[in-house]
Amino acid sequence: MFRDSDATAFQHPLWLDSLYRKLAPVMAARPLIVVVRHRATGALAAVLPLLRVRRGPLRMIEFADLRVSDYLAPVCTVDTFAALLQDQNVHTKLRQLVRPFDLLRLPKLPDARMPIENLLGAPRRVTTDSNSYATVLTAPFERWQANALNPSYRKELAKKWRQVQKKGTLTFASCADSASILEAMEAMKKFRGPRFQAQGDGDLLQRPEYFDFYADVAVRGLGSLVRLYVMKMDGNVIATVLGLSHRDSYLILMTAFDIEGYKSQSIGALTFEQVAKACIERGDHVLDFTIGDEPYKKLFGGQPSPMSSVTQAGSAVGSVAMFALKQAPWIKQAVKRMADFRGAPVRTSTDAR
Repeated sequence: MFRDSDATAFQHPLWLDSLYRKLAPVMAARPLIVVVRHRATGALAAVLPLLRVRRGPLRMIEFADLRVSDYLAPVCTVDTFAALLQDQNVHTKLRQLVRPFDLLRLPKLPDARMPIENLLGAPRRVTTDSNSYATVLTAPFERWQANALNPSYRKELAKKWRQVQKKGTLTFASCADSASILEAMEAMKKFRGPRFQAQGDGDLLQRPEYFDFYADVAVRGLGSLVRLYVMKMDGNVIATVLGLSHRDSYLILMTAFDIEGYKSQSIGALTFEQVAKACIERGDHVLDFTIGDEPYKKLFGGQPSPMSSVTQAGSAVGSVAMFALKQAPWIKQAVKRMADFRGAPVRTSTDAR
């Protein structure tokens, strides 16, 4: 059903299986998996992968995410979802199944083809601050380079590439077995730790339960869902890119680079260029940088797509929390203005993944 659905890579059965088995128990999240079947045949029609989560005093309903998924969607076709919207019995039953809750919050909604808010009787979705970015890949690689990168940046990367190649034997390839995957994951953990600690955010990969989740998905998804690219210098890992392969697209999840050893060579940018080349050679049509407004994404031809979220209060406590969430942007701006006035530096939060 997933294969024929309009769900995203983050609702792949393997991804959800690892999330529910590896992360949910550690995060004290209880699975709430809503299954819809055709009345006449009993055949599976849709799956809504949700979680019940306690966040402080709040009883939350969320998509199966736990900070690892970028795009959230029901597992069904757009046509099936449209049929569900016309069935009032489905509306009534679904709203019964998700209660009780204080706050229902469904962020990271990529588009409005399946308006989950209408099914749940929730307020209209709102656009979030962050966009996702993707670049269209065209063969051959040189054509994509010419279309996506401006001439000066292309020239700069070519110079950096020559500099790196002079340092030793350079290789770039996707991992082909579990041993190489685990080696790359350990290197990724090592490179990312100091980087995100310096930013004040920490890194999910440093937490055993998240490392276990990503490693499990990478090993089990090898050759189907997951591709893990590795750049090595004289046999030592210097850059890694973990991503999902879905419908002629490669979605980048997590990256890590030996910044200290290759700071002046722009190792991150060179790696992204090599990932694009490898994807084109495989026949992929889209390189998806996923959520986040980092400037480098536009340098590689990334075009922004808005993201949305749905929030619904289910109790008085939830209404107070929902009001606080709506005020959050105002509070953040007020704090920034006060800090600017006092001459204090402000560190804004980034996605630690």
